[in-house]
Amino acid sequence: MSYLKSTPNRDGFFGEYGGAMLPPPLEPHFKEICEAYDRISKSADFIAELRQIRKHFQGRPTPISYLKNLSDMCGGAQIYAKREDLNHTGAHKLNHCMGEGLLAKFMGKTKLMAETGAGQHGVALATAAAYFGLECEIHMGEIDIAKEAPNVTRMKLLGATVVPVGFGGRSLKEAVDSAFGSYIEQADTALFAIGSVVGPHPFPLIVRDFQHIVGVEAREQFFDMTGDLPDMVAACVGGGSNAMGLFSGFIDDESVSLHGVEAMGTSSKLGEHAATITFGEDGDIHGFRTMVLKDENGDPAPVHTVASGLDYPGVGPEHAHLYRTGKANYTSANDKEALNAFYKLSRHEGIIPALESAHAVAFAMREAPKNPGKSILINLSGRGDKDIDYVTETFGFGDDQ
Repeated sequence: MSYLKSTPNRDGFFGEYGGAMLPPPLEPHFKEICEAYDRISKSADFIAELRQIRKHFQGRPTPISYLKNLSDMCGGAQIYAKREDLNHTGAHKLNHCMGEGLLAKFMGKTKLMAETGAGQHGVALATAAAYFGLECEIHMGEIDIAKEAPNVTRMKLLGATVVPVGFGGRSLKEAVDSAFGSYIEQADTALFAIGSVVGPHPFPLIVRDFQHIVGVEAREQFFDMTGDLPDMVAACVGGGSNAMGLFSGFIDDESVSLHGVEAMGTSSKLGEHAATITFGEDGDIHGFRTMVLKDENGDPAPVHTVASGLDYPGVGPEHAHLYRTGKANYTSANDKEALNAFYKLSRHEGIIPALESAHAVAFAMREAPKNPGKSILINLSGRGDKDIDYVTETFGFGDDQ
């Protein structure tokens, strides 16, 4: 049996990681979600409607671009990008948000709610809510609201209520805490549309399934372009949805190495990075078992990265499993490398990437010279419109690039 068909198990475990550790009031609601998803995911009508949405609303398939100028500049391997920045709303997030919206409609829910870090998931979920005629409530840390102002404006224009989160680190972890607290009071009428391959079962499975389209398209497109599969595929990893989307298309191909790129922030000191797999240990967070960055008390540690969407002290349980079993490799890029990649891709390829995606670009730029004759396919998971004000006001225009 293929990896995707056998993993996770029926209880939502990827090896040792995953599961659902829920407060008793939420147990029946997650059971309802599991049962509804089991039914709907095998429904020809659901699949047909989702395909219609992807083609005629999202603009899929997104292309692969050969980054010739960047490849020539770096030397060595040839670099390609799966262009999820060209998906409607500007990132991969809409792939699972439209699926979750369709699931909510099937379940008779009237509201979608979620957390967001960089705001891409919030924008995508607000878009899905508008499309399906549902209410929308998005919880977002105050630090991220300040950094990602354009996305906050987009969410409000789309009709969403944006709830600022001002406690703790005021970023993604606290946004999840706040959203879960609000959801407990509204679970009868709302669906908590988790924004990555994290959270209690079945969400790591649901989000991977909806993001699988990225890997399916990329595998076929790359082979059509080159007559072969890539030697390496890479994607940034915070929670890890864009990476699982790309990885899932190649996970049974032994000739293709999978690389997740975490955020090293400003240093390896705890609190100054978000490299969970690199420095974390086994633990529980937000209702599931995974790897977690912990402070001296064993609680989730504060994190930092220039990219708000990678600002999480945990990681999807499937990534922890892939790391422990050696099926995927995990490394990191720091803020300086990500910013350099942001400017380089903008200046030399005419593509302004999201700061999250720039971590994968930085990996390709670093690895290309070491791998002559090889090919690297990265997931360009989002566009950088949301980041341009923050980057230029804080770091300038990269005039030395």
